Amino acid sequence: MSDLFRAAVLGIIQGLTEFLPVSSSGHLELAKYFLGDTSLAEESMLMTVTLHAATALSTIVIFRKDIARIFEGLFQFQWNEETRFSLKIILSMVPAAAIGIFWDSYIESLFDRQVLLVGMMLVVTGLLLFLADRARLTNKRVSFYNALVIGVAQAVAILPGISRSGATISTSVMLGIDREQSARFSFLMVVPLILGKMAMDLFSGELAHSRIGFAPLAIGFVAAFLTGALACVWMIRLVKSSKLGYFSLYCFIIAAIAIAAFFFDH
Repeated sequence: MSDLFRAAVLGIIQGLTEFLPVSSSGHLELAKYFLGDTSLAEESMLMTVTLHAATALSTIVIFRKDIARIFEGLFQFQWNEETRFSLKIILSMVPAAAIGIFWDSYIESLFDRQVLLVGMMLVVTGLLLFLADRARLTNKRVSFYNALVIGVAQAVAILPGISRSGATISTSVMLGIDREQSARFSFLMVVPLILGKMAMDLFSGELAHSRIGFAPLAIGFVAAFLTGALACVWMIRLVKSSKLGYFSLYCFIIAAIAIAAFFFDH
């Protein structure tokens, strides 16, 4: 399989699964495994970072009006709704940022075709979605306490196989937060983390030695951006209509395939 085609496949997978609650990192690891991706860990990580950058950009594009309102409110230098929302976003980032700073090298070791780990964590994702789908509907908004709890869920979702959007949206819904608010907060809270992670990787210089060409990275980026924008809009509608149960079943099926593949090879 050509590098360009593999990059396009990985980009489409990343774009769809970053917003749909089925674990983008888990699907990328499974895709690398089944596509026979034998690249070095740092090369694999470079592609992963590039694809995440694409979906971060698609989030910014889709929520550009929300982001513009937040910045507009912040520059009023008042204790308004935009200021409080921004502080909640910052608070939600703390757990994942702490793990990323202190255990970054260990986390990277998990992104090396760990099929059994992905399968087990997809089971966890499926259970979270199953429980969230049965939570009652409310109009509650995100509080500072809620933001911290959702941030812990996002930190746990660093593990490949646990969906970041699935974990954060499910946690929000089980906390009683309005479903559309849950989805919007989940998607907005990840953008600063992704940008921060990209900056840390670039400044570290570890990715500079990668032998991946520009063309595969560009194709993967475009594919992830386009499919990510579509999936983002679609996911908000699905959360509002309480259809997380379908994704729960999907996660269980993919988990079974991953676990079976691991034991078949061993």
